[in-house]
Amino acid sequence: MAFVANAVSLITYFYGYINFGLKDSATSLTNFTGAAYILTLVGAFISDTYMSRFTTCVLFASIELLGYALLTVQACSQQLRPFPRMDLPLSQMEQSEPADAGQKAILYAGLYLVALGTGGVKAALPILGAEQFDVNDPKEAARVSSFFNWFVFSLVIGAIFGVTFVVWISTFKGWSWGFGVCTIAILLSIVMLCIGKPFYKDNSMPKESPLLRITQVIVVSVQKRKLPIPENDDELYEIRDKVGANYEILQRTSQFRFLDRAAVVKKINGSQVATTTVNGSWSLCTITQVEETKILIRMLPIILSTVFMNTCLAQLQTFSIYQGTTMDPYMMGFKVPIPSIPVIPLIFMFFFIPLYDRIFVPIARKITGIPTGIRHLQRVGIGLVLSAISMAVAGFVETHRKNVAVQHDMVESREHLPMSMFWLGSQYAIFGVADMFTLVGLMEFFYEQSSASMKSLSTSISWCSLAFGYFTSTVMVEVVNKVSGGWLARDNLNKDHLNYFYWLLSLLSVINFGVYLVFASWYRYKTVEVKQGDEEVKSKEVKQSDG
Repeated sequence: MAFVANAVSLITYFYGYINFGLKDSATSLTNFTGAAYILTLVGAFISDTYMSRFTTCVLFASIELLGYALLTVQACSQQLRPFPRMDLPLSQMEQSEPADAGQKAILYAGLYLVALGTGGVKAALPILGAEQFDVNDPKEAARVSSFFNWFVFSLVIGAIFGVTFVVWISTFKGWSWGFGVCTIAILLSIVMLCIGKPFYKDNSMPKESPLLRITQVIVVSVQKRKLPIPENDDELYEIRDKVGANYEILQRTSQFRFLDRAAVVKKINGSQVATTTVNGSWSLCTITQVEETKILIRMLPIILSTVFMNTCLAQLQTFSIYQGTTMDPYMMGFKVPIPSIPVIPLIFMFFFIPLYDRIFVPIARKITGIPTGIRHLQRVGIGLVLSAISMAVAGFVETHRKNVAVQHDMVESREHLPMSMFWLGSQYAIFGVADMFTLVGLMEFFYEQSSASMKSLSTSISWCSLAFGYFTSTVMVEVVNKVSGGWLARDNLNKDHLNYFYWLLSLLSVINFGVYLVFASWYRYKTVEVKQGDEEVKSKEVKQSDG
């Protein structure tokens, strides 16, 4: 609720109350949003290496609370921010005093405490929830997929309140009230999380850094690059004598065979020599450690294939808002705040997620025999197709909007066109459904396919796709402007060619989907040997691809 509300409306705070320019306002918002998703990697690293999931959630939620409290204090105090540009007469707005260095320092400190806090929570919280289910129990394991659906559903409910209730408070009651509501909400969330502590299963204990383990595999495989790679799996190093703890042993795969050298035991006088102390060292790695590295390498093309979809999302959250400012904002006599437009895809997700989980998945399960109805990568692919359709629809809506401006001789006018801004709902609705498929599919995929020692790190990568999408959005606009000769260069949408830009994004999305199909077909699922005490159970390897 708090994060999404500010992600869609902070640009008005930067411009109207901190007195940034339009360009600096947009850049500050993009950097803040992108940083919040990138910083999930920090939370994931800490969660996988130093703290339990629960402790990580409480720590980073407290950091987020501190950030909102700092923003609230600044919004309440005239001494900590410049005199608001929005409180000046229209003729004097451009003469407003900009924020000084100290005021900017307070602002950025609050913003990036919020970004760090929300990033850490995003990394640890979904894994804490998923780990409440026993993946070794088929019935429990099937519920993990349903959990991720309802987890995103809860995010949607919070976001709906954020873009309506919190945005309305910030717009009409003041930013001090808006930030104050966010501060109280985060405090209550920490209290609620702590109340549930006695009921949580939190078996995650601090362990060796997954990034260190991956680095060791790469370094050791390079050191042993001249050694032959054995065909027999038994000639590769693995630890199988642990007793009393549940852990997984990953089976060897044929891809990236050069990394297998990290698990090759050197021979002295024809005999293999290894000690029990070399696991995780810079001289010899286990085959499980090697396979962890292979999994991450196989995952990277998948996540990179979804970055462009989030670049499209960034356009909807910027240009579509700009489109909305030119259109009729009234609905049944009530003026809808422009930053509340993103509530449209959220409402569609609100209805579609329960339908998907309770109706589509059971029906699909009976047809395919797959517990999740369809495979995770198939779900991601459906989302990518819908995002391409959404961009095409956006182009047609923008063409119609421009035609209305021409028909009513309002090309140069700053007045609202006689066209409801809810026309934008079609492109938002389709993209909302696309986001439901892709985001949840990615979270399930990374959670299921990652090794036990890197659950948070792998799942946080799905959030990083959003960050990369936001960061590449600005580059995309600049490149298109230069190549096209200025499709988006004018300060007037009625003269720009935003419809062409949307259609270009649709075409590129189709090409991106083709690339995704190649990577999804190439991906091979992991095979796990779970050792529980003296018993060994091998899970089935999924042989078919998701292309």
